[in-house]
Amino acid sequence: MSQPHALTIRGLVKQFGAFRAVDGLDLDVRRGELYALLGPNGAGKTTTLRIVAGLLAPDAGAIEVCGVDRLRDPVASKRLVAWLPDEPMIYDKLSPVEYLGFVASLWQVAPAEARRRSDELITALELAKVAHQRCEGFSKGMRQKVALAGALIHDPQLLILDEPLTGLDASMARHVKGLLQERVAKGATVILTTHILEVAERLSDRIGIIRNGRLVSEGTMEELRPSAGPRDSTLEDVFLDIVAQAEAA
Repeated sequence: MSQPHALTIRGLVKQFGAFRAVDGLDLDVRRGELYALLGPNGAGKTTTLRIVAGLLAPDAGAIEVCGVDRLRDPVASKRLVAWLPDEPMIYDKLSPVEYLGFVASLWQVAPAEARRRSDELITALELAKVAHQRCEGFSKGMRQKVALAGALIHDPQLLILDEPLTGLDASMARHVKGLLQERVAKGATVILTTHILEVAERLSDRIGIIRNGRLVSEGTMEELRPSAGPRDSTLEDVFLDIVAQAEAA
């Protein structure tokens, strides 16, 4: 039987000096869903996702990515994951085509398949006009698109995005949202953080809200709305109410 969860976290702890950024976090993200992980600044969102991506080591806890133990078999788990930070690093002296070819080779994607995927991503993200230009002169939004293409080139099962729409204009943000929904429809799982709560409300299948490194609420919008009272409450209303309740507890 296939593993129902793309990500399972149990008792995750990460300490930075006296500050506990993640405090015994438990979290389950299902396969084939778009999950928004929300919280105030400093709540532990990015730290948690950096640990899942293999960029930080936890102090305690267990993590499984699509059934693979992240700590016991880090190489196998990393092959299943793509991580896109809010300030992505790309190689300025390479063109988008060269960059995607380079990243695909790192993931050992067959050359013919890499070219096919590269062509599809360049078209989908409207990079064709700059496909052979060096990235050094690109705007932040353009760099974000190139980095997103690089994150998708090895067809990851779990895509982790930290503020993915930063620097994108409204038209391109819509393209990116459509691309993410297509990936989810094909069975991939997307976890994103965003401060644009309307985006999380429109895109996500489920929403998790963390504060002080712990999950304080989780569910669909319909499941979360009762905490804010009115049936037509927005995610902003729900989010602020849940955080306020957590602070008062």
